[in-house]
Amino acid sequence: MNLLITICARGGSKGIPGKNVRLVNGTPLIVYTIRHALAYAKKTGADVELSTDDAKIKQIAAEVGLATDYTRPPELSTDTAGKLETIQDAVLHAEKKHGKRYDYILDLDVTSPLRTMEDLDKAFRMIDGNLGARNLFSVSFPKHNPYFDMVELKEDGFVDLVKKPGKQMVTRQQGPRVYDMNASFYFYRRAFFDEVPLIIIKQTLAYEMPHMCFELDDMMEYELLDYLLREKKLDFLFS
Repeated sequence: MNLLITICARGGSKGIPGKNVRLVNGTPLIVYTIRHALAYAKKTGADVELSTDDAKIKQIAAEVGLATDYTRPPELSTDTAGKLETIQDAVLHAEKKHGKRYDYILDLDVTSPLRTMEDLDKAFRMIDGNLGARNLFSVSFPKHNPYFDMVELKEDGFVDLVKKPGKQMVTRQQGPRVYDMNASFYFYRRAFFDEVPLIIIKQTLAYEMPHMCFELDDMMEYELLDYLLREKKLDFLFS
């Protein structure tokens, strides 16, 4: 089985300036994901490809064992560039470099590092064991449920539930199972990138993390992650 692990980390960021290299509990944020990638690569025999346009990110990655000869093209380094196109370009580069076609691609997101090797193992078994599945992403149990306590604004100015439940719900747990996409990791069959790439298709699986996980979108979330790691407040073993 040929597996490629990708890490996509461009230099620019608006919500958290320099967030990919900003220190979290004394360690550059990207290093947590590089460690996970290298550990999983050692376990599975995978190749690892870093996609970045930033020299400082490349330097930090090299210092912790992930050197790269790939530079992300300018057209994929903008605020509006799509993640799937970015991954695909890195995949094509890695396949040409290593002279092989991958069976699976695992993308690890730098800004959502709260994952474990057990998460990756279980998620891979899910997609590998379902021949109809094209991709899989990590999710968390949500704070709100669109069938119970999420509303949308209607054209008449009033609000209503986003989704109509089949029967009256007393708690959000009574409705259909819904999830928050936490952006931590994504598995793809290689064939996924030969088709029209949309993140959610009819053959998409979700792996529910049994522990805390969230994506860093602003400084408050960055400060929260820094505190949780510094004070050892996570609800699982993280390294």
